[in-house]
This record gives sequence, C-alpha cells and structure tokens, in this order.
Amino acid sequence: MTGTRTAQKPLPVADPVTAPFWESVKAHAMQLQRCNGCGQFIFYPRGVCPRCFSDDLAWQPVAGTGAVHAFTIVHRHPSPAFNDEVPYVVALVELDEGVRMLSNLVGIEPDPARVKVGLPVEVVYDDATDEVTLPKFRPRGG
Repeated sequence: MTGTRTAQKPLPVADPVTAPFWESVKAHAMQLQRCNGCGQFIFYPRGVCPRCFSDDLAWQPVAGTGAVHAFTIVHRHPSPAFNDEVPYVVALVELDEGVRMLSNLVGIEPDPARVKVGLPVEVVYDDATDEVTLPKFRPRGG
C-alpha cells in the first residue's frame, strides 16, 4: 500500500431519540428537548425526563447562548486525527436554559489567561461533513 491514510475524526451517529437534535444543528437552529410535565430543558436527548420521569417531551428552539462552566486545554490527543488541532479548548458550557453541553470552544486562543469560567459564549455551527454539523461555541460577540 502506498501513501498514508489520514485518520478520520469520530462523528456522532444519530439514533431515533437524538436525530431531532442533530437535524436542528444541521439546520443551524439548535433545539433541545423540554419536558411538558415539569418544564425542564434536557440535554443529552433521551426518552424520559430525568427530573420527573415524564415521557411527554417536545423539541424547542434555544438561543444557543450560555457561559463556560469548566474547561481544559488539550495539548496532546491519542488519535492522530486531532494532531492538526492541538492545542484546543474543550469546554463544558452551561446554556441559558440550564443544561450543560460538552463541546469545543473556538475563536479564542487556547490560553488559560484568556479562557475563563463564566466566559459568555454563543453557538457556532461546524459543518464537519455534508451530513453532520457539530455545535461549537465561541466568545459571545466574537
């Protein structure tokens, strides 16, 4: 075999429960589940509300704004698919709706002097392939 094979980054695979989330992200209009029983927003998508156990869930558009709850800066990744990306920021973002979402923080230097807990962020959409879009976050207003 000649040449080198480029390692592929893993991508999410939608299932019947998560498909509406991934479809909304692909449309650049993120939606989250909300329980009609107790009003709680839910992430990650699931079949019942983790708060009241109701299965009366609906998809609702959200603003995609929030704040960094926690973060780390990745300097080495075990997969060669990420070699061109390091260093990068992985952030736990608390959305204004109260759910927390693990994602990448982009549009800012991966420097602990710049990335801070509480940093206001907004969603940006990374069209990774023709079929898959990833929600990422950047500093609000950036």
